[in-house]
Amino acid sequence: MSSLDDLARGVRRRLVDDAGRPGSETESRSLRERVAALVEEQAAPLDRDQHEALVERVLSSAVGLGPLEQVMRDPAVDEVMVNGPRAVWVERGGRVERTGVEFGSMEELLNVIERILGPLGRRVDEASPLVDARLPDGSRVNCVIPPLSLDGPLLTIRRFRRQGFSLGDLVANSTLTSELAGFLARVVRARANVVVSGGTGSGKTTLLNVLSSLVADGERIITIEDAAELRLQQDHVLRLESRPASLEGEGEITIRRLVRNALRMRPDRIIVGEVRGAEALDMLQALNSGHDGSMTTVHSNSAADALRRIETLALMADVALPHAAVRQQLASALDLVLHLERDRHGARSVVEVVEVVRFAGDVGVKSLFGSGDRTLREPGAELSRKLAAVS
Repeated sequence: MSSLDDLARGVRRRLVDDAGRPGSETESRSLRERVAALVEEQAAPLDRDQHEALVERVLSSAVGLGPLEQVMRDPAVDEVMVNGPRAVWVERGGRVERTGVEFGSMEELLNVIERILGPLGRRVDEASPLVDARLPDGSRVNCVIPPLSLDGPLLTIRRFRRQGFSLGDLVANSTLTSELAGFLARVVRARANVVVSGGTGSGKTTLLNVLSSLVADGERIITIEDAAELRLQQDHVLRLESRPASLEGEGEITIRRLVRNALRMRPDRIIVGEVRGAEALDMLQALNSGHDGSMTTVHSNSAADALRRIETLALMADVALPHAAVRQQLASALDLVLHLERDRHGARSVVEVVEVVRFAGDVGVKSLFGSGDRTLREPGAELSRKLAAVS
């Protein structure tokens, strides 16, 4: 810990003590003025630049994000990962790297977490030691504290990118080939039902955002997410977000319930940020009831695995459907699966595109594009018919 950090802690303690002293006149001055006066008193030998740096450090620890302020100001940082008070990692340019940022103590880190969650009406404590939240700018926050976390509080912030990607951007950074980009634009216009699959951090939500942006203006789009990350620019967009249970275990609104409710809202398209539970069955039923052009994402290792995972999730709905019935729902509901991967250098790309096909009463996939291919294969008759209608 640097001497500047020690000075900042001392000034912050004095700030707290002075604020609680009876008859204090500190209310007549701004917080910055009070901090500057205390710094001048306790650290007079500092030069002007060091003086200003210490004032900023005290202010950030008092009302901001403390040591995280410097990484949060870096526009190149996409994700901040705090692994306890002594280890802060970031994802920058697709690469995960450790920073030199540290917290002075576990209490300081917990204070920052409280300042993040407080304005959102959320809390984390021993009774509820993990929480998901969304910041006002759209960034996603996850916190886990002891006793669930054995090495101190864990904080993960996935930054919201203010300037979203376009289809052209994905071609420029080699996520898509130009031919594949043109094909996907036609797929969206043709109202095909699309699943985007991949692992954590592979770019599923980014691609879903780009595909969603291709939907024509005037269509009534309903987005359903755990933590709202999609940013659609169309005029007729209704955004729904699930809600966890309160500390009393009441008031939970699940993705499944939102999907069911969305069917009563006269949607043209339904976009589910991620399918991860029994809502998979409700989504399949929605896609089989006239809501063509809908999209979602799912975690999986391959495009074929994505179908198996959705089938498994649908069977979790406790409606006693046989496997064959769920497979029929899959085959009728889905048209295309796009699979993304992130390589060891952090680059993300679509490595597989498959068409969902029915055969002999079962469901399977037909490969249209693979990582070793640079050209698209012709889709089957059903998808070709849809594409021909918008050509």
